[in-house]
Amino acid sequence: MLRGLLRLVIVVVIVVGIGAFFLGYRWGGPKAATRVEDRPIGTSGAVHDIDTSRARQAGAAIGETVAVGANEAQRALSAAGLTAKIKSKMVLDDSIDAASIDVDTDGSVVTLTGRVDSQAQKERALRLARETQGVTSVVDRLRVDAR
Repeated sequence: MLRGLLRLVIVVVIVVGIGAFFLGYRWGGPKAATRVEDRPIGTSGAVHDIDTSRARQAGAAIGETVAVGANEAQRALSAAGLTAKIKSKMVLDDSIDAASIDVDTDGSVVTLTGRVDSQAQKERALRLARETQGVTSVVDRLRVDAR
C-alpha cells in the first residue's frame, strides 16, 4: 500500500515537472521585465557610397563556387543512382549472390569487385552491369571461387 502511494506521488511529480518544462514555467517566480524597446540609432548623417563593383565580384565568385559544388553533387548523385540500379538488378536476379559483389561507379565507368561461385555468375553480373542505361564501360575485378 505504501509502495503504491509512493509510486503514485513520484509519477505525479514527474508529470508536473514535464508539464512545467514544456510550458516554460520558471520556478523562481516572475523575473524583471527584460523587454527590448525599439530605440533610434544615432547616425552621423553622412552618406557613404557603396562599391557595387566589389559586391558584384564577390557575388560572382560565390555563384561560381556554388555552381561547382552543385555540379559535383549532381555527379555524385548520378553515380550513386547508377550504382543503385546495377545493385538492384543483381539483387533481383536469383542466379547471382549480390551480397558478395561490390559495385563502384566513377562517372559512367562501373567496377565490379568481389567473389562469385561460377563463371556463369560472373558473366551474368557483367552483362547486367553493361546493359544498364548510362554505363559506358565495365571493369571486371570479379574472381571465381567455387565453394
